Amino acid sequence: MRVEDTDGVRTVTFDRPSVKNAFTADVARDLSATLEDLTPETFDAVVLTGDGDAFSAGGDIQAMAERDETAREAYERVRGTLGRVAEAILTAPVPVVARVNGDAVGAGTSVVAACDFAYAARGARFGASFVNVGLVPDAGGTVTLPRLVGLRAAKELAFTGTLISAERAATLDLVNDVVAPDELDATVTETVETLASRPTETLALAKEAIHANLGRPWRDGLEREAQAQTLAYDTDAHDEGVSAFLENRRPDFD
Repeated sequence: MRVEDTDGVRTVTFDRPSVKNAFTADVARDLSATLEDLTPETFDAVVLTGDGDAFSAGGDIQAMAERDETAREAYERVRGTLGRVAEAILTAPVPVVARVNGDAVGAGTSVVAACDFAYAARGARFGASFVNVGLVPDAGGTVTLPRLVGLRAAKELAFTGTLISAERAATLDLVNDVVAPDELDATVTETVETLASRPTETLALAKEAIHANLGRPWRDGLEREAQAQTLAYDTDAHDEGVSAFLENRRPDFD
């Protein structure tokens, strides 16, 4: 993969176009480390995308065929590679935006589901194709897909391995929007610029609270929400936002 840092935005491009940007264990570890390196003081957002005509075809089938490992080794590999990728995206202290330039299949679909925003080029396809090689969704797919698309649609994807269009992915909330391929860059850039104009530390607090509250009873959720808001009150961003409102000007969160 390639990593480029420009004006507070880290762009990670999956760079194995000859195999539709399929993930290997090493790529997963590198991606995790790249996301874990982020701080809201240095970055405003991350963009994940693919080189060529695919976002990612998921796991590398050739690598699967060559594996010789114990059950314990398999568990440690899955949890320490694609499981670590999902955790790194979900806990990243800045928004993660998927720029889906082409098919996102298997772990590719799971990675898109873990991102905070996702925009797909018309013609891109999605599918939890793990079942086609006798596997269950990984890279967080069993966690994120039911929450995003609903239980029945998640089971449909996981049990059948059927590919769906970008348009249907949008109706299922797997992606925010579908645009023409030549409009994808502008759409992603507009979103990133909007995010960059917001206080990154506040976004980090909101993201953590939203994710933490997904499985909590509502009373516990309100407790976690109050904790996050208390931290937000004590930030420079809050002071600037209030001052800007009272002075009738646009806030400068930089």
